[in-house]
Amino acid sequence: MTDRKATLSVGDKSIELPVYSGTVGPDVIDVRSLVQHGVFTYDPGFVSTASCESAITYIDGENGVLLHRGYPIEQLAEHSDYLEVCYLLLKGELPTAEENRQFHETIKNHTMLHDQMRNFFHGFRRDAHPMAIMCGVVGALSAFYHDQMDVTDEHQREITAHRLVAKMPTIAAWCYKYSIGQPFVYPRNDLSYAENFLQMMFGVPCETYEPNPILAKAMDRIFILHADHEQNASTSTVRLAGSSGANPYACIASGIAALWGPAHGGANEAVLEMLAEIGDESNIEKFIAKAKDKDDPFRLMGFGHRVYKNFDPRAKVMAETAHEVLGELGLENDPLLKIAQRLEKIALEDEYFVERKLYPNVDFYSGIILKAMGIPTSMFTVIFAMSRTIGWFSHWNEMVSGDYRIGRPRQLYTGSTARDYPQK
Repeated sequence: MTDRKATLSVGDKSIELPVYSGTVGPDVIDVRSLVQHGVFTYDPGFVSTASCESAITYIDGENGVLLHRGYPIEQLAEHSDYLEVCYLLLKGELPTAEENRQFHETIKNHTMLHDQMRNFFHGFRRDAHPMAIMCGVVGALSAFYHDQMDVTDEHQREITAHRLVAKMPTIAAWCYKYSIGQPFVYPRNDLSYAENFLQMMFGVPCETYEPNPILAKAMDRIFILHADHEQNASTSTVRLAGSSGANPYACIASGIAALWGPAHGGANEAVLEMLAEIGDESNIEKFIAKAKDKDDPFRLMGFGHRVYKNFDPRAKVMAETAHEVLGELGLENDPLLKIAQRLEKIALEDEYFVERKLYPNVDFYSGIILKAMGIPTSMFTVIFAMSRTIGWFSHWNEMVSGDYRIGRPRQLYTGSTARDYPQK
C-alpha cells in the first residue's frame, strides 16, 4: 500500500483517488469514493477492475507466471500432490510432514456420502448431463449439514472445507456411474486421492480395482493444475454469492453453474470436438488454413489463452504428462490423438502461431489425457469443478474471514426515462 494519489477530472471537478500497490503486479486505483461524486466506473466483464484483495493466487499473463501462495505452479506439479496443494491454498503455507499426514487422514475420513444421497441421484434422468447432477447434489449438501454452516465460525468453515474436498470425487464419480447405469462404487481409504477417484470411476463391485500409478499421477497433476486460477468467472461468482452470507455449499454450487459455461470450463471438451471435426490427419492442412483465415469462423481450440500472452505455465507440465500417458496406454497411433500431436507440432513450429503466441494451453493437453484414459467428454468439466472446489472455497473463506460487504455492481442505464401509464 502507498500514499500515492491519482486525479480524475470529471467536467470541472477534480477527484483525488488513492493508489495501492500489492506485493507484485499492477497498481490499483481505489474508486470507491466516486459514488459520493455521482459517477461510477464502466467496465463490462470487470477486465480492468480489482473486485477484492487476495493473498491466494497471482497470475502474470505477459510472462507466463502462475503462483499459488508464492509457489510456482510448475514446482508444485513436480514436487507436491493435490491434497498438499489444497492445504497450501486453504492455510497459506505448506504443511509440515505431520500436518500433511493429518490432513490426508482427515480427507480420507470424509469421503463417504450420506446414504440418503443415493436417492437424490436417482431423482435425475439417466441422460442428464453430469454437471447438472453435480450442481444439484453439491447444493443439496446444505440439507445434510445444516447444523454446521455458521460462516462466522472458523472451525465450522474448516470442517466444511474437509467435507467438500473429500466428497467431490465421490459425487463426480457417482455422476458418471449413474449416467451409464452401473452401481455406485464406494471410496477406499487405502488409496490416494487420485487413485480413489479412478477406482470409483472405473471399478465395479465384482472385481478389485488395481490403480495404474502413471494414470493416477496424471490425474493428480490435472487436479493440481486446475486447483485455482485467481479471480475468474466462477471464482468471482462464488465470492459474489458468498457476499450475501449464503451457505458455502450453495456458493460452491453457484461456481459449478458458472464453470459449466462453454466459454469457461468447457474448453478441453471443445478440443475433442475440434479433433473429431478435423477427422483425419489428411485434413489438418485444410483446417490450419481455415484457422489462419480471419474471415473463416473456424478456430483452433486449445491454443492461446485469454490470460496468458506467453506460454501457459501449466501446459508444459501437461504436455509431459500427456506423452507419459499415451506411452503407458500404447495409444500413440490413436487417430484423434495423432491429429492432436500433429497440431501440437505445427503450433510450436509454424511462424503464424509462434508470432501470435498461440501455443497449446492446458486445456489442449488435459483433453487429450482424459480422452486417452477413457473418460467421456461430458465428464471433463465435472473433473474441472472437482479440482477447482478447493480454490473456490479458499477464496470464499478468505472473504468471509475478513470485513466484506454484499456485492452490488452498478449499471449504465439506457432504458426509457420515467413515463406515465397510458389511460384506457
